[in-house]
Amino acid sequence: MPSSSSSRRFLSLWFPRLGAERLLRRTGGDPARPFAVIETAGPAQRLHSLSAGATAAGLVRGQPLRDALAMCPELTTRLRNPQAEAAFLAVLRRWAGKYSPWVGTSGEEGLSLDITGCAHLFGGEEGLLAAIDGDCAGARLSLRAGVADTPGAAWGLARFAGQDAGHHRSGDAVDQEARATRSRAAKRRHWERGGAAPGARMAGVEAQRIAPPGQTRSAIAGLPLAALRLDGESLAQLSRLGLRRVSDLIDQPRAPLARRFGPQVVLRIDQALGQVPEPVSPVAEARPFAVRMTLPDPIGLESDMLAGLDRLLPRLCETLERAGRGVRLIRLQAFRTDHTMQWVAAGLARPSADPDRIRPLLAMKIEEIEAGHGIDMLRLEAVQTEPLPARQAVGHLAAGRVIADRLADTTAHDDLVARIGARVGMEAITRWHPASSNIPEKTALTLAAAWSEPASDWPAPPAPRPLLLWRPEPVTAPGASPPPGRFRWRGRDLTLAEAAGPERIAPEWWLDEPDWRSGIRDYWRITTGTGDRLWLFFAHGAALSPGWFCHGQFA
Repeated sequence: MPSSSSSRRFLSLWFPRLGAERLLRRTGGDPARPFAVIETAGPAQRLHSLSAGATAAGLVRGQPLRDALAMCPELTTRLRNPQAEAAFLAVLRRWAGKYSPWVGTSGEEGLSLDITGCAHLFGGEEGLLAAIDGDCAGARLSLRAGVADTPGAAWGLARFAGQDAGHHRSGDAVDQEARATRSRAAKRRHWERGGAAPGARMAGVEAQRIAPPGQTRSAIAGLPLAALRLDGESLAQLSRLGLRRVSDLIDQPRAPLARRFGPQVVLRIDQALGQVPEPVSPVAEARPFAVRMTLPDPIGLESDMLAGLDRLLPRLCETLERAGRGVRLIRLQAFRTDHTMQWVAAGLARPSADPDRIRPLLAMKIEEIEAGHGIDMLRLEAVQTEPLPARQAVGHLAAGRVIADRLADTTAHDDLVARIGARVGMEAITRWHPASSNIPEKTALTLAAAWSEPASDWPAPPAPRPLLLWRPEPVTAPGASPPPGRFRWRGRDLTLAEAAGPERIAPEWWLDEPDWRSGIRDYWRITTGTGDRLWLFFAHGAALSPGWFCHGQFA
């Protein structure tokens, strides 16, 4: 295989109706009828994937469901199942392996293939595309493909070959006219209004989706800027400046572009032109740890789902134990009769393959599942696993030590962390660990409890530290050391009863800490006449003026 990047060839496959056609294949629906897959976007529902019939009815992707039903009352919809779509794309990725050994994913609806040295096996690149088109037609899948010297250029050709550059939303855009106006305009054949005839246009698209070797720049020059894989905000800003085609941007100086629109715009241009390498990384086949159970009749009661969990969980734990793995994150999926799915997940503080430790966590979450018209399949999957420590056989002399170790085991503490984490989230449970710093604010590190061990070697501070610590608060008091007999703090006039100190702490000179710009601090343990035990310090002043501050309070 040639090593020069200019001799490499890449193929991008885009399945624009992946979500809709996946369900139509499963249900045997007619793609000519209006059908759409919807997803929830905040408080509203929008169209995510459309059938050919829905597109012919004038519906567009991203359109609010309420508007779509007003335009097309006969539209039928289904909720989106992202995981099922990802699994379907994985099936297509394995199918694409017949055309190239290097197949990777490109977004949620596309594949990227490195076809260097493969096209001649199918009669050239045109023959390769013809074979792929034939496979997809037989599978009732819509496909758009592009071939170029770089993955970015192939991606743009697959999605935008033959399309005109769009305009920024300004009130003059044709696609913002009233629907009745668009309907009347559509009655006139577009080639009678100056456009190309249908046959000529389709032939042009067929020719444009293959960029000849070494002609990437000219092949993508006429494409819309969206062909560079830019984000929506950057596209809107560039469109306001009148830059709508790739040719308007690729010849611009790089430095001003990076300063105004960020480095991502420059990176996408260089990737499309091959000036920045972008290899295709095949997706490693992961070994799934999952079990499932198909039910003869739909269920909907919580007790029935718990009974199904009791049958699935031991089987999964046996498989994990044989592999020497333990669960860190487990997911229970409930597939409904209307081809939708809902799942609940639970995390563990320590990896485990013990069903008795995992079941209570999932049982807490089952009540969140809505059965709808009924659940006909349950699937249990170990999403994240970790190796379990190897077990060694011991004799009778070591049995006593093993029992003692079990008594000191921390499984109860780990289970408590897991149960609390199932309610509030594992990331919300933290613990403190000692840090190597004399700065009061930095003496402890906050770590996630599920991914850290309890601290056992806390160093003794040179002087007692307060139970409560807050950001330094100003104290109205005259003079410096020693502490004044009377001072004002939080609107209260306090008198000094006892003082111990000072303890001098210097700032870390290699770091710029805004709270330590007042310089060296002398800390005092103060007891007031009212019984308050405060931690006061006098800042000697560096970049800021000197003065007294209160930093904490003892128990």
